[in-house]
Amino acid sequence: MRQLTRMPRIDHCVKIVLAWLYSSPCAVCADPAAGAWALCPDCAGDLPRPTSQCPRCGGRYAGTGLCGQCQHDPPAFDVTIAPLAYLPPVAHLIREFKYRGRIQHARLLGELFLREVEPRITLPPDVIIPVPLHRARLRQRGFNQSVELARPIARSLGTRIDPRVAIRTRDTRPQAELPSKQRRQNLRNAFAIRGPIAHRRVAIVDDVMTSGHTVSQLARCLQRVGVEHIQVWVLART
Repeated sequence: MRQLTRMPRIDHCVKIVLAWLYSSPCAVCADPAAGAWALCPDCAGDLPRPTSQCPRCGGRYAGTGLCGQCQHDPPAFDVTIAPLAYLPPVAHLIREFKYRGRIQHARLLGELFLREVEPRITLPPDVIIPVPLHRARLRQRGFNQSVELARPIARSLGTRIDPRVAIRTRDTRPQAELPSKQRRQNLRNAFAIRGPIAHRRVAIVDDVMTSGHTVSQLARCLQRVGVEHIQVWVLART
């Protein structure tokens, strides 16, 4: 009888050990993550989020409606979904993925993008267009981070990704390296659209949005070929 009463305790301990052995470590703190999800519950709950945002540009704005910048000089896109702030650990994960080739973060960031962006979508697009890389940058990096972010949400929505409709015509300097006054000039004539587009509602996907000049320049190109409604989906906003 004593052995029988001890069995449930042993089974419980075995389950704990097996769960620890076969769980993947959290990408932030290395503690056991929850199943296939690569963040532990504590780190997932501590992700940095903007307190209030302008619905059009996604910038920090404590008022109601559109911010002053969007009222006086509205961007070429209609709405921005930027659920996270570009702060640790999100900034670290994105930098490791983009610049250090940590391709294992692609699944985590793509799943994070899906979880955070999809609930905020009110008007599904006809097509998803990732911000393109110049061919020289694509050869160097080996992947387009915007395409990787878009894959899970495209599957969930049943929406097609079109990574070829927009091209980057110039290998521009990274926007993060430039002062704000030079960012618009850096992207002048940097994008082109290949042929006509049958779609009227488009979502542009990128990893990070700072000044908004990158997505705005691409949005203007899409407007010129007849796109009527443009959303911007980014994982993080500075």
